[in-house]
Amino acid sequence: MKSSLCVMKFGGTSVGDATCIRRAAEIVKAAAAKQPVVAVVSAMSGVTNRLIEAARHAEAGEEKNLHSLIEALREQHETAAKGLINDATKRKAIVAACAATLEELTRLLHGTALLRELTPRALDAISGIGERLSAPLVAAAITALGLQSEPVSATEIIVTDAHHGRAEPLMPETRKRAESGLRPMLKNGIVPVVTGFIAATADGVPTTLGRGGSDYSATILGAALGADETIIWTDVDGVKTADPRLVPEARMLPEISYNEAAELAYFGAKVLHPNTLRPVTAAGVPVWIRNSFEPEKPGTKISAAGKSARNGVKALTAIRDVTLVTVGGPGIVGLTDVLARSFAATSATRANVLFVTQSSSQNDICFVIERADEKRTVAALNEAFAPEIAEHTVEHILADRNVAIVAAVGENMRGTPGVAGRMFGALGREGISIIAIAQGSSEFNISCVVEASAMQRAVRALHAEFALA
Repeated sequence: MKSSLCVMKFGGTSVGDATCIRRAAEIVKAAAAKQPVVAVVSAMSGVTNRLIEAARHAEAGEEKNLHSLIEALREQHETAAKGLINDATKRKAIVAACAATLEELTRLLHGTALLRELTPRALDAISGIGERLSAPLVAAAITALGLQSEPVSATEIIVTDAHHGRAEPLMPETRKRAESGLRPMLKNGIVPVVTGFIAATADGVPTTLGRGGSDYSATILGAALGADETIIWTDVDGVKTADPRLVPEARMLPEISYNEAAELAYFGAKVLHPNTLRPVTAAGVPVWIRNSFEPEKPGTKISAAGKSARNGVKALTAIRDVTLVTVGGPGIVGLTDVLARSFAATSATRANVLFVTQSSSQNDICFVIERADEKRTVAALNEAFAPEIAEHTVEHILADRNVAIVAAVGENMRGTPGVAGRMFGALGREGISIIAIAQGSSEFNISCVVEASAMQRAVRALHAEFALA
């Protein structure tokens, strides 16, 4: 059941310093005057990247820079505390909590350096420190405005499986903990400030939801508590027809559907974590993308219906830092289980497969994965097909990094004739070679693989072709 509740998520840039945190607190205060609010916060901007970098240095036994990193984090968060909290006693308590968290970080990094091993479990524990540092600051800022607010660790609320680095929520358990842990606070007029990105298994082992997972945390909590809406506060005005860094004339979209937003996120749009909409789609809960630096702007609404585009295509997206993996050779024509074995291997590594295509002759199976998944995916495929590689039935498993995906997205592309023809015609006129093509039966997107160097030209040509400006 829906309740009168709004879940708000604030990204790293929205809590980047004392000024940003105060602005976020003011947004929460204005919303809390109308209905109960749960705030979900990321780490301060840049912190998670620095934590992961520190973990990698520790793994390599390079401890000399770790002390300076921890001191920089201490200074960053203490400076924010001084700018936010006038009460000396309260500020001292926040600073002490920050110091305790940094002591834990020191032990984790020292242990990693001592063993020269960075396990996925340890990386989750280290990379989630940033949210544990920022949540008390945001709660203190909200309290300073006259509301009651308390930081809450998502490890006490969001229950996941044990797949470190990209854990999946277990919703029945999460609902129970959200009701018992957050609902009483809301009834007592307290604004919970929940750490985004991090979670824990049922046994309390820390996990993370993947990079950008604070968005996902917000909609998980929104679904668990039956919220009216979820607002993702970030540093952009909403969803545009294309990445403005690629197409400066890209325009804002006032409303898009769940399906369109999911396609855009999946294919590289950085506005949303790809899994964000999964928890709220079934319940029909709207999600807003809004700019915390300009909160007066309406942003983009993501809803079940969205708004139709006159020519079928509503937006374009592109993703680089990907790898095209090809499993091939004439001998695989007779292997009836080659697809099943390929995807079993990628599934076992939890690789994010973005794109799949196969030649009609079955000589080649191609799929695109994120660059970060390349090494372990190729290793898994080589292991899966080791007998066939030895017998030359499978002649090659190739990895090509010099590629990018470009996708045209629009829910009413279905039933609009000529979209694919116009797309490929526009790319042909630009002299852009298409390496691979894929279109799902849903017809929400048409995707193609091009050389990485041609990505921007491809997006600009398609933006002009479909008059999206």
